[in-house]
Amino acid sequence: MKVQDVMTKKPATLASGSSCVDAAKLMEREDCGSLPIVDGGKLVGIVTDRDIVVRCLARDRDPKTTRVSEVMTTDPVTIAPSEDAVRAEKIMAEHQVRRLPVVDDGKLAGIVVIGQLARNEKDGERVGDTLKEISKPS
Repeated sequence: MKVQDVMTKKPATLASGSSCVDAAKLMEREDCGSLPIVDGGKLVGIVTDRDIVVRCLARDRDPKTTRVSEVMTTDPVTIAPSEDAVRAEKIMAEHQVRRLPVVDDGKLAGIVVIGQLARNEKDGERVGDTLKEISKPS
């Protein structure tokens, strides 16, 4: 199975100049824990709910004025839509990430999360091993 078969094809996104409050509200509305940050169609980062808590709130920064560009992960690990889903699992385990932006020719094409891979795996054992690797202490 290919990444393009399991990914979310049109994930909610934000521009890098958006505030952390904007990101939090969009995460709530979309019921998600991360957002690809896109400028001009190009993926420039990814922000998670944890990024907002640890890099903004825990540092006493104002989430209304702090831009996602200040707290996001820049240059995130990505995968192409034509890659095999098993490769996505290996990348997630290797880099200890649960979400993987899907990029095609420099443009965001979607996002794949560990749950999507688990739902499409026949026995679930491989994704379970991937999740163990992701959850290891650094």
